[in-house]
Amino acid sequence: MAGTDIPPQSIDDHLAAVRTRLTRLTPAEAAAAASDGGTLLVDIRYAALRDRDGTIPGAVIVERNELEWRLDPQGSHRVAEATGHDLRVVVLCNEGYASSLAALSLHALGLHRATDVDGGFQAWRAAGLPVTPPDGRPTVPAPPAAAAHLR
Repeated sequence: MAGTDIPPQSIDDHLAAVRTRLTRLTPAEAAAAASDGGTLLVDIRYAALRDRDGTIPGAVIVERNELEWRLDPQGSHRVAEATGHDLRVVVLCNEGYASSLAALSLHALGLHRATDVDGGFQAWRAAGLPVTPPDGRPTVPAPPAAAAHLR
């Protein structure tokens, strides 16, 4: 059987190898890239997590099992934002594990600028970046404590 001569590898080792091929972003770097334009944030978390924790304003929601079909610029099932192979795609999962594997899968489709966010959605939220909670009312980061007295 083909491939049986390859020794088994743990998921931790595989993930570490995958990440050597990505330039991962911090949540702040991802937010800055998205606000500058030309970068597509893609939330691959499943619905239960989005329903529990909310979403990132402006991020395209594509669950992991549909990612390659929706982001292939040549595919007939692509999202409108999948405009070309030079598109910078930044993938977010819940904690930054599955997103690394997903970003590398996008590389195989020619989306060589695809990467992910270190720590995923949870790190984004912990950094105080904008999140739209499940009730639909967008939040914005709180002003620094030093500026609170100016209000």
